[in-house]
Amino acid sequence: MKLTNYDIIRRPLITEKSMASMGDKKYTFLVDIHSNKSQIKRAIESIFEVKVAEVKTARIQGKTKRVGVHIGKRSDYKKAIVKLTEDSKTIEFFEGL
Repeated sequence: MKLTNYDIIRRPLITEKSMASMGDKKYTFLVDIHSNKSQIKRAIESIFEVKVAEVKTARIQGKTKRVGVHIGKRSDYKKAIVKLTEDSKTIEFFEGL
């Protein structure tokens, strides 16, 4: 199955830590669990028209949760921290948050 750019980049991850790192031109995204760093870099560059300097990824295991006698598990996910080059513009999607 071939993934498009919009399949690879699911959504931005908005947390206190990710908002603090935006000053260093680092943006955090939730990405497809099967995507690799080069696919993520290519997708970010084509969607937002910026230059990516570095991509760091992390696979996060879903937590086990319990409600009464029922036990369930949240989905596993992958996040990518993307650092832009110094001469690159900022991503407008995050402006005003």
